[in-house]
Amino acid sequence: MIDHRSSIIDHRLTRRQWLLRAAGITVGTGLASLGYAVGWEPEWLEVVTRDLPIRGLPASLEGKTLVQLSDLHMGPRVDDSYIADTFATVAALRPDIVVMTGDWISYRRRTQLESFDRLIASFPHGQLATIGILGNHDYGTNRRMPAVAEATTTRAEAHGVRMLRNEAAVVEGLTIIGLEDLWGPYFTPPPALLAASDAPRLVLCHNPDAADHPIWSGYQGWILAGHTHGGQCKPPFLPPPILPVENPRYTSGEIAVRGERRLYISRGVGYLIRARFNARPEVTEFKLTRAPV
Repeated sequence: MIDHRSSIIDHRLTRRQWLLRAAGITVGTGLASLGYAVGWEPEWLEVVTRDLPIRGLPASLEGKTLVQLSDLHMGPRVDDSYIADTFATVAALRPDIVVMTGDWISYRRRTQLESFDRLIASFPHGQLATIGILGNHDYGTNRRMPAVAEATTTRAEAHGVRMLRNEAAVVEGLTIIGLEDLWGPYFTPPPALLAASDAPRLVLCHNPDAADHPIWSGYQGWILAGHTHGGQCKPPFLPPPILPVENPRYTSGEIAVRGERRLYISRGVGYLIRARFNARPEVTEFKLTRAPV
C-alpha cells in the first residue's frame, strides 16, 4: 500500500528545501552585487576613447588628443592612491590637451585643501594646454563658500592649470570656453562669450542642465560636462533612480541638444558615496577631428 501521507511530507520537504536554496541564492547574489558596487566598481576606471569632430578645427590640431577628467571629489571619501593612479593613467596617454570639468574636491574642512595641494602637484598636463573649471562642490558646504572656490582655483593655477571662470582660452586656434558652475553664485557668462561665431570652439560646463538655459546666444558645437556620475548606481536597461539634474536625459555620454549643440557628459572619476553600479568611473580620451561643413 502507498503511504500518501509520506509522499505529501516528502513533497513538502523538497519544496521547502527549494525555497531555502532560492532564498540563499538571492541573498548571496545581493551580497555579491553589494560587494561589487562598493568594493570594485568605484575604482574600476575606464578610459573611453572616441572622436570629437569640431567645425573649422585648425589643421595643426587634427589628430591631437584631448583628455577630459571630471568629478575627482578629492577628499575624505576618495582614496588618494586611486586619484594618484588616475593621474598616472592620464599622463601615460601623453595628451595634447587636458581639461577638467569641475568638482575637484568634496569640501569638509580646511585641512582638505592641504591634501588637495599635495595631490594636484601630480595632476597630468597636456603638451599644449591644461585647462579647468569649477563645479558645485568646489564652492564648499551648500555652495555658499566662495573662499573655498578661490582657494581651489589658486592652488590649481599654482600647479599649471589654466582655470576659466566665464572666460575663454585659445589653444592653437581652438577657443576653449569655461563656464562658472550653474549652481554657484557666478553663473552669469557674458553674452559675447557664447555669441555666434565661425571660429572653432568648445565649451566646458560642469552641470549639463546649463545646456537648457537661455545663455547660448547662437553657440554651436560641443559642450563637455560632468556632475551626474552617470547616475552612479544604474539598474541595467533602466534609467538611474537618482540623478542630480532636472533634465532626465542628461545621464552620460553623447546627447544632442537644441541649436546644433552636442553634450558629452562624463561619468567622472570620484564619488560622494563609495558605491557605483553599472556606471564605471571614466576619463575620456577624445581624438580631435575636423567636422564636415
